[in-house]
Amino acid sequence: MRHQKKTVRLGRKAEHRKALLANQVCSLIEHRRIKTTLAKAKAVRPIAERMVTLGKNGSIHARRTAFATLRQKDAVKKLFDEIAPASTERNGGYTRIIRLGQRHSDSASMALIEWVDATVVVEEKPAEEKKAKKKEPKEEAQTEAQPKEPKQEKPEATAEEKPAEEAKKKRRWFGRKKEE
Repeated sequence: MRHQKKTVRLGRKAEHRKALLANQVCSLIEHRRIKTTLAKAKAVRPIAERMVTLGKNGSIHARRTAFATLRQKDAVKKLFDEIAPASTERNGGYTRIIRLGQRHSDSASMALIEWVDATVVVEEKPAEEKKAKKKEPKEEAQTEAQPKEPKQEKPEATAEEKPAEEAKKKRRWFGRKKEE
């Protein structure tokens, strides 16, 4: 029986599991949100919240304890300088798990884990592309208002051009050429 054994094993040995969870927390610190399976997100949450609690303490001992768990200097520095100060007024619950549904390949439950107090970064590049697309039809409308020259009809293709056109046509799935 497994009474009082709360460790989520994730199908890994202890050392592999610790390394996986430490890397997940470092990715969460670096990117502010990560997409992972629901089981991993639930396993990452207590470790991430423990790290924020150490970050709020801010002592050298807390920094060394966080480094012993995470094993990445950049992540510890960002945790203590940016993420922990943003959560000073909060007494826990620093992360949020959002369920995303099933993954197509193996139907694993996916989730998004993110910091609650993280500022939302909005990228404006897609918005600019949309504006550019909207401007193009306006320019086309102006050109349509101008009188157009009549289109010239294409002459029949010569014998040399016909094989090139047939090569461009797609073949059916069973490999035969399309008969006309």
